[in-house]
Amino acid sequence: MQKVFLVSASLAGLTAVILGAFGAHALRDHLSVSELAMWEKGIQYQIYHALAMFMCYLYLRKESSTYIRNAGICFILGILFFSGSLYLLATRQLTNIPVQIIGPITPLGGFFFIVGWGCVLVQAIKGSKTEVL
Repeated sequence: MQKVFLVSASLAGLTAVILGAFGAHALRDHLSVSELAMWEKGIQYQIYHALAMFMCYLYLRKESSTYIRNAGICFILGILFFSGSLYLLATRQLTNIPVQIIGPITPLGGFFFIVGWGCVLVQAIKGSKTEVL
């Protein structure tokens, strides 16, 4: 699972930078101010949670934890559902994807982020047997 988190964190960080540049340069003239803000919010949450996944990877290198493993999985799902749906919503005028299909996905992604951070909190309260870093 460690390698999955390292690969996922790397891909999420890489694509966040690429999508950020794409939004700033290629989409700037095609999206409204509010659509660009939505695009940027997707980038912001993606990069935050790429870093969170990397922290899960680092933690799991030193100590096994079901809570941290579940947090990493939730962060991956959160990026896919939350950030992914924001990218689609921001470009819906260009892609002609109906909002009714995408809209309900965004809160599901937010739910995964919340559960992931809740798992981190439980691990923090529960404590660890060894010094992690």
